[in-house]
Amino acid sequence: MSLPEIVSRAEWRAARAELLDKENAVTRALDALRAERRRLPMVPVDREYVFEGGDGKATLLDLFQGRQQLVVHHFVFEPEWETGCRCCSAFLDQIGHLAHLHARRTTFAAVSRAPFTRILPFKARMGWTVPWYSSDAGDFGADFGVVSERDGAAEGGELPARPGVSCFPRDGDRVFHTYSAHGRGLEGLGSTTSLLDLTALGRQEPWEEPRGRAHALGAPATPEHPRYHDEYDD
Repeated sequence: MSLPEIVSRAEWRAARAELLDKENAVTRALDALRAERRRLPMVPVDREYVFEGGDGKATLLDLFQGRQQLVVHHFVFEPEWETGCRCCSAFLDQIGHLAHLHARRTTFAAVSRAPFTRILPFKARMGWTVPWYSSDAGDFGADFGVVSERDGAAEGGELPARPGVSCFPRDGDRVFHTYSAHGRGLEGLGSTTSLLDLTALGRQEPWEEPRGRAHALGAPATPEHPRYHDEYDD
């Protein structure tokens, strides 16, 4: 096994300082990229989608659970499967406590094509508590790029499914689509801030560009610092 070079502490500090300059440049570049993402236009979602969850039938608006934003994990779980995709399962394992997202008026939910009767036992086996809905054989995944024509048709003529994340804000009862990511675009996601960084309202901090967007939609001018997850008033 090849390990890093052995050096003195002084040499390590010099190398670390040089790398830190590069890391800070990447952080600034990521801030600019996230601001550009928040400036993406949005598309009205006028089509009616029907999901099934723990409380029965639900619309896309219902999935918001009354909050301002919705982040959907397109979890690959095909109707004929007994268990879900292993990569999607590893992703869902990384999702933190949802109270911190809820404090930023953002709901997270998983959606799969498998019937809810198959989702439920697998969800229990994995010990997950995130909201999870079945889109059944509907077109929700295909409409938001989870089934990709670029990947070609799978055996039997059906297009292959792929994991993804899509973001939706709402204005009253009107729902909009602002962003989707797939493939390597999901790398590094899972923390509260990483998911918020995909959304139109972002982290809702005063320094974020475009300035004032989140506050104009009702977010506090000075967002509260993170609390223990059992201390939030949702």
